[in-house]
Amino acid sequence: MVKVRDLTDEEYLYGHKACPGCGLGTIGRLALKILGERTIVALPASCMSTVTTIYPQMNYSVPSLTMAFAGTGALLTGMSAGLKAQGITDAYVLGIAGDGGTADIGLQALSGAVERGDDFIYICYDNEAYMNTGVQRSSLTPIGAHTTNSPAGTASYGEKKPKKNLFEIMIAHRIPYAATASSAYPYDFMNKMEKVKNIQGPKFIHIMCPCPTGWGFASDLSVEIGKLAVETGMWYLAEYENGKVKMNVVPKNLKPVEEYLKKQRRFRHLTEENIRLIQEHRDREWNLIRERWL
Repeated sequence: MVKVRDLTDEEYLYGHKACPGCGLGTIGRLALKILGERTIVALPASCMSTVTTIYPQMNYSVPSLTMAFAGTGALLTGMSAGLKAQGITDAYVLGIAGDGGTADIGLQALSGAVERGDDFIYICYDNEAYMNTGVQRSSLTPIGAHTTNSPAGTASYGEKKPKKNLFEIMIAHRIPYAATASSAYPYDFMNKMEKVKNIQGPKFIHIMCPCPTGWGFASDLSVEIGKLAVETGMWYLAEYENGKVKMNVVPKNLKPVEEYLKKQRRFRHLTEENIRLIQEHRDREWNLIRERWL
C-alpha cells in the first residue's frame, strides 16, 4: 500500500494551467511520483497537453512528447520498441490521453498496441466530453448530459446513448492489467500505479476526472462530485488481472442518482422522468456487475 510519507519530494510535473478544481494535475503528478524520473510521457492533443506544454513553460521534468490526436497507442508502441532495441529495461513508457482521444479517435491505435502486447502504461483521464475544444460529446459522455453537440432543449434531453464501457473493452483484449480509478480516490489510484510498475505488457487505467468547467459545478466540489459518482453507482472502482475482476469499492447501499446529477449544470434540465430512467439504467448495470464480479 502506498503511503504519503513514502512518496518522493521530487516533482516531475510541476505547475500547469488547468482550470481551478481540475484533477488533471493531481493525476499526472501522482502518476509520475510513483513511476519516477525514468519515465517518458506521451500526450496527444488534449486538455493535458494544452495545460502542461505551452511553450516556453514546459511543466514536465521528464521527457515528454505531444503527438497527433489519434496516435497515442501507436507512439507508445514506437517508444516501447525503441527502449527494447537499446536494451533499456529500467524506464517506463506512459501515455496520458482524454476520453475522446482514447475511446473515439484513438481507440484503433490503442487496441492495436494492446493486441500486440507492447510494454506501456496508458492512462485515460475521463472528463466525459471533448473539453479542450468546447465541451462536445464523446462516446464516454453519460446519458442525459448537455454538451454543445448533444444539447438539451425542446427536442432533446441531452446525450441519448449510454457511456461506452472502456474497461470491459480492454478486458475483452485479455490485457495483463486494466483498472478504473477516480481523481477523488488518490490512494486507490496510486496503489494501482504502483502495481503496474511490476507488470510486463500493456496496462490500462481509466480514471474519472470531474471537470468543473464542462460539468458545471464550483471548483471546490471536485472531490465531492467524484466521490458521489462512486457512491451513486455512476462510476465504479475495479481492476482486472489474471483473468479476474476485483471490485475495489462496493457501496453498501447505492445513493439515488439524483444526488449526483443535481449538483451539475449539465444535468439541470433533467425531469423527474429523465432521472428515473437514468436510475433504472444504473440499476441494470449494477445487476450485471453483481452477477459477474461480486
